Amino acid sequence: MRAINRLSALAVKNLPPGKHADGGGLWLIKREDGGGNWIYRFAIHGRRRDMGLGSIRMVSLREARLEAARWRILVVNKRDPIRQREIERREAMQRSPTLATIAEECFEARKAELKDGGKAGRWFSPLTLHVMPKLGHVPIEEITQMDIRNALAPIWHTKAETAEKTINRLAIIIRHAAAMDLSVDMQAVAKAKALLGAQKRNTKHIAAMPWQEVRNHPARTAVSV
Repeated sequence: MRAINRLSALAVKNLPPGKHADGGGLWLIKREDGGGNWIYRFAIHGRRRDMGLGSIRMVSLREARLEAARWRILVVNKRDPIRQREIERREAMQRSPTLATIAEECFEARKAELKDGGKAGRWFSPLTLHVMPKLGHVPIEEITQMDIRNALAPIWHTKAETAEKTINRLAIIIRHAAAMDLSVDMQAVAKAKALLGAQKRNTKHIAAMPWQEVRNHPARTAVSV
């Protein structure tokens, strides 16, 4: 049997649940539901470590092999791939501002337009509650419609008004980032809305009544004032 490249694209699709070696430290972990993840397994400084390389739905066999080969070189040179990847991620975040950073800048730029300068925090509160815990640390240039959809899906129907305010403010922030010449997806919000679908809103209907009583109904009186 070959030491490396043991799997095939067809095998990745059809293999049963369990652990399957491609060789050279690359493993496929298949689940019962047919999904799975790539793992690069290595030993460094006397410890065995597993490094996730992504799901089989997002990362092809070829891409997983290339990624494993990249990290294998570091192990040969006695460097920890997991630590190196974390360093690279931090450096990338420093080069590309996070959503939270751009949101703060956007808010400061818009304060004059907001009631009481936005002191009550109403403009920021839906973002703080429903978006920043999940996406605040993510570089804004990397945010996709899937990120936005996943963040707002839990409240899209149950808190429709709040969700609408939140996604509209995200659109403003992304436009602000574009004005700063950052490479953002200007269509991310529109595409997220398409993925989320039409919102379910509870409509309150006025009960029917005899036409003779309409003249004196409080709702009619309130409208005519």
